Amino acid sequence: MKALRRQLREHGTFGPMIGNSPEMRKIYQVVEQAAPTSASVLITGESGTGKELVAQTIHQLSPRATFPFVAINCAAIPETLLESEIFGHEKGAFTGAADRRQGCFELAGRGTLFLDEIGEMTPTTQVKLLRVVQERRFRRLGGPNEQSVDVRVIAATNVDPLEVVQKGKLREDLYYRLNVFALTLPPLRERREDLPLLVQAFLNEFNQRNQKSIAGVEQQVMKIFEQYGWPGNVRELRNVIERATILADGPLIESRHLPPMMGDEPPVQHQPQVALAPGTTVEEAERRLIMMTLAHTRDNKTRAAEILGISLKMLHNKLNKLRLRPRRDDATQGN
Repeated sequence: MKALRRQLREHGTFGPMIGNSPEMRKIYQVVEQAAPTSASVLITGESGTGKELVAQTIHQLSPRATFPFVAINCAAIPETLLESEIFGHEKGAFTGAADRRQGCFELAGRGTLFLDEIGEMTPTTQVKLLRVVQERRFRRLGGPNEQSVDVRVIAATNVDPLEVVQKGKLREDLYYRLNVFALTLPPLRERREDLPLLVQAFLNEFNQRNQKSIAGVEQQVMKIFEQYGWPGNVRELRNVIERATILADGPLIESRHLPPMMGDEPPVQHQPQVALAPGTTVEEAERRLIMMTLAHTRDNKTRAAEILGISLKMLHNKLNKLRLRPRRDDATQGN
C-alpha cells in the first residue's frame, strides 16, 4: 500500500486505476480499506466508468490475488442460462445439458467473483445468490448435494441501487448483504481534471500496441476533450485515443483525427431518420431502430436501452434474436 500511495503522489495512478482528482482519491481510499478484507463490495457507476477495473484492483490488492478473478455480466446472458452460468449444472439438469459444468462460483474458488448488472438477475437466482453469500454453500442445477465455497463477491450496477430495490428488481436483503463496502464511480464529465493523465496513459498503451510514437495531443484537441460530454465515459475516451493514434501521421493527435461527432466545429443538431417503405414489417422496423440507436450511442448499449425505453436485458435479448436472422440491408444501415 505504501508503494501505491507513492505511485499516486508521483504519477496520479493507483494500481491500474488512473486519476488524481478528489473524486478518484475518495475511490482509492475505499479500495484501500476494502481490499484486505473478504467483505462484499457494491460498485455503482455509469457504463464505461471502470467498474470492472475497480473490482480487479480490489482483487489484486487482496490476499486472494493469486486465485482466480471471474467476471460475468448478468445482463448479457439470457435468463434461462444465467443460473447455470453462476452455479453450474449436472448432466441432464435441463434440455441441452449434455455434460456436467462448473459455474462461476466454482471457477472463482478462493478468489473473487464479479457480478456486473446485478439488477438484471432474476428473483429466483437472487435468492440462491443471497444464500451463497450468507452461508458459503451452493448446489449445482440438478445436483443432489450442496458444496461449500470460499469466494468474495463484488457486484455492480449502472443505476442507483436503491432505485433498483424500490422497483423490485433487486432484493433488499441481497442489497444490504452486498453493500458492505459501497463505491460510486464518478462519470468522466465530473472529473475532467483527470483527462490529461488518462490521455497520456492511453497514448502510451496504443503507441506500444501499434508501434507508433505519438507524443501528445494538440491544444485544440484537449479543449475539445474538456468541452465534450463523454456519454461513454473513460471507455469512450480510450476508444477515441486508439482510433486517433492509428490515424495520426505526425507527433501530435489533431482534431481531424477525432470522430466527426467530436470535431472542433459545433455539430449540426438534427435527429437521424429511419426510412421505412410501405410494406416494411414491424420486425424489420424494430431492427432498423435498434441499429440506428446503437450507432447514435456508439454501441453504448446502456444508453441505447434508455433511449429506446426498454431494459438492458431486453435489448440484449432482441440483439441475440436479430443475430439469428438474415439481415437484408445491413450495409445501408451502418452495421
